[in-house]
Amino acid sequence: MNNLIVDDQLFQWMKDIRAKIHRHPELAFTEFKTSSLIAQSLTELGIDYKTGIAKTGIVGRLIINKDYPTIALRADMDALPINEETELPFASVTCGIMHACGHDGHVAILLGAAAILKKNPPKCNVLFIFQPAEEGDGGALPMIEQGVLNGVDAIFGGHIDTRFQTGVIAIKQGVNSASTDTFEIEIKGRGGHCARPHETADVILIASQLVISLQSIISREIDPLQSAVISVGVFNAGDVHNAIAQKAVLKGSIRTTDPKIREKIKSRMNSHIKSLSNLYDIEISIRISEGYPPVINHDKAYEYARHTAIYMFGEKGYIEIKYPSLGGEDFAYFLEKVTGCFVRFGAQKSDIGYVDGHCGRFDFDEEVLRVGAMYFSELAHNYVNAL
Repeated sequence: MNNLIVDDQLFQWMKDIRAKIHRHPELAFTEFKTSSLIAQSLTELGIDYKTGIAKTGIVGRLIINKDYPTIALRADMDALPINEETELPFASVTCGIMHACGHDGHVAILLGAAAILKKNPPKCNVLFIFQPAEEGDGGALPMIEQGVLNGVDAIFGGHIDTRFQTGVIAIKQGVNSASTDTFEIEIKGRGGHCARPHETADVILIASQLVISLQSIISREIDPLQSAVISVGVFNAGDVHNAIAQKAVLKGSIRTTDPKIREKIKSRMNSHIKSLSNLYDIEISIRISEGYPPVINHDKAYEYARHTAIYMFGEKGYIEIKYPSLGGEDFAYFLEKVTGCFVRFGAQKSDIGYVDGHCGRFDFDEEVLRVGAMYFSELAHNYVNAL
């Protein structure tokens, strides 16, 4: 690994940026302090930028030659509604909000790449997209609608991942992650006294049967070689111990990587609900909200990203991800518009190992900031040769 292009001074600058963002995390579309810090950093680097895109988004512009191709590099910047448990010296000072998914690191990586590319300009133009609201609210789509991809020939993004060792770039060819639909089911029964259940339609019993019934769609109606999940995350019913509730609400998520499977699951959920509704002679309704589409890496961009990783870090510095993740990522919207690839930056700390990205104990090896900035800058430097 060539550390010369990310010297100790630049590395410390990146770590300081990460610490400031981590200490003051902000939720989706409220990343005002984060956006301000990014703008200040881009000004310091002498890079032009535009703010207020999709409310808090910001795009840096390194225009080398208008006749050159344009590559975009993206980092997300929102935090999660999680209480921090890391005891880091720069731990969140905002109760109930934490950068538990590494987006603070993503911002630092992209700013580091911007610093490298400003000092050593590539033979292409570069947009540095700092995106709000990746965690569920989807900041990518409104940024696209406001024109951030106009004139962009290719886009690349990455995510810190503590499943992999620091210094490793991991990439999945083709389908990378799942669609992220959500559902809400409301069951209206007949409440009553717990001592006379025969006079009621017990929504807790019916809802429990429905939870099991939905799981049978995955286990018995979907090809086991297909990736798919139905998860119920909320089950609300009842207020007191001696009464049978009149209403129950289930909320959850549907994760799939294939459009046909996605539609089949939705259809079968409606069928299962209709059957239970008829069986118990009660009203059951479902509302399914469409989430992010799957992230699908483009073949040419994937090959370029893979070759770049091997060129920089050697064969041992690259891992081919075998199976798509059932997590979601709104980078998918960018890939629906232009060619590109999404990668994983290994960042496991030796003292804590793997920690899930949505956990209050999440932390990563900061050496990944150096790795990510080097990788992004190399993608831009050699992109013109990949055309």
